[in-house]
Amino acid sequence: MKFLDIGEVSAQTGIKPSALRYYEEVGLIYSVSRRGLRRQFPPEVLLQLKLITMGKLAGFSLEEIAGMLGRNGMPDLPRAGLHQKADEIDRHIRELIALRDTLRHVAECPAPSHMECATFKRLLEVAGKRGAVRKNIAGRR
Repeated sequence: MKFLDIGEVSAQTGIKPSALRYYEEVGLIYSVSRRGLRRQFPPEVLLQLKLITMGKLAGFSLEEIAGMLGRNGMPDLPRAGLHQKADEIDRHIRELIALRDTLRHVAECPAPSHMECATFKRLLEVAGKRGAVRKNIAGRR
């Protein structure tokens, strides 16, 4: 079996060697040997790193991601947790769409002043309520 050294893994994934060393330190990936001072990784580390990257993009913590990788480093994905995260992403997408639409309205509003625009005032009220809800939710965590 041909092993990949840390430089090859970094080049193929775009992940800095310092991050690879950190991932190894926290148990997300494992090197199998060293050639000189350079860590050697099995080829399956590339799949593991793709899963880690996808998990981070989805908003999972490294601790949560570690729980999704089995002892052998292969995925053991909790379907219910993935559905929950997908639902959170859907909510975030809806909020971002509303924010985008608000910004477009503000940029294109024909009113002489935004404070004279009834739609702008309504959008401000909605945004203020969402902010208060988010603050309350974050305070409970």
